[in-house]
Amino acid sequence: MAKCEVKLPDEVYEKLAKLGDKTDKITREILEAGAKPVLATVKSNLRSVIGRAIKTKSRSTGELLNSVGISPVSIDKQGISNIKIGFAEPRKQQYKPKNWHYSKRTKGLVADRGYYTSTNALIAGVLEYGRHGQPAKPFMKPAKNSSKGACVKAMEEKFNEEVSKL
Repeated sequence: MAKCEVKLPDEVYEKLAKLGDKTDKITREILEAGAKPVLATVKSNLRSVIGRAIKTKSRSTGELLNSVGISPVSIDKQGISNIKIGFAEPRKQQYKPKNWHYSKRTKGLVADRGYYTSTNALIAGVLEYGRHGQPAKPFMKPAKNSSKGACVKAMEEKFNEEVSKL
């Protein structure tokens, strides 16, 4: 899964400490406000990348674009609050058996071994970094770089709004 990390300035942490017992609730709301502009940029970049087929017609079903979303806020081992933008699983066909064929050994129809293994994260990774014979079409890294200012601004506005309420 792709990862984007934006760190808060120290002065913001000092203001958060002054808020007391409402810190967790306010931190959650601030992170959610900051993730919204990044999500919009990721979806926009992904939409433009998916339609760019180089040699053949695009086979996009829209499932990857619809699976992009924001995770709930979580707290890691060091006590740092995190929010992630990623891809929901599973895909519609991920757990359906593959093609059927006649087997001489069993003398009957059997499904091919295994299941579809193309997950949304796998497809996003191939789009982002490419593979042999398929050039990279990055969408996450440019979204991270271009939306950093909007993310920080949205977080600051939400923080000031919450502080003014107290």
